Amino acid sequence: MIQGKWFAPGENLSEEILPLRAEIFGTRDAARQDFLGWNALIYEDGHPAASGRIWWEDGAFRLGDIGVKPDFRGRRLGDLTLRLLLFKAQSHAAKEVRLCCPESVSGFFARLGFVPESTPENGLVEMLLTGDSISLDSCANCAKADCPNRKGIL
Repeated sequence: MIQGKWFAPGENLSEEILPLRAEIFGTRDAARQDFLGWNALIYEDGHPAASGRIWWEDGAFRLGDIGVKPDFRGRRLGDLTLRLLLFKAQSHAAKEVRLCCPESVSGFFARLGFVPESTPENGLVEMLLTGDSISLDSCANCAKADCPNRKGIL
């Protein structure tokens, strides 16, 4: 069973979020953004599996540290985490959502409409999604004409 949990700004992240983030990305301490934003945690069968965060900064919502534990990859939990964060932005009338990611994973974000806004520097690229371009419809950009999920929509 897949479950999600939100951590509000200022909540204690040391028991669940920070250990998971350290396992996914390597050693990480709490960042300033953790105390300014919302953190999402995804569980699969009661085990912490994926997380990400969203915060407001300089006139835009920012996303960061979106990741899935290696043992849980390939189950669309990263996609679910990203969509939860985008839902939070959309529900707060976001005009812009920004993130910085390794160029090698920029395609993951591009699938949901993020576009590169900078040329890669040190392997990182800044990406932007305008608020009016947020689509949580998993079929909106699907190229599979014969996909069973698309029946009755087209």
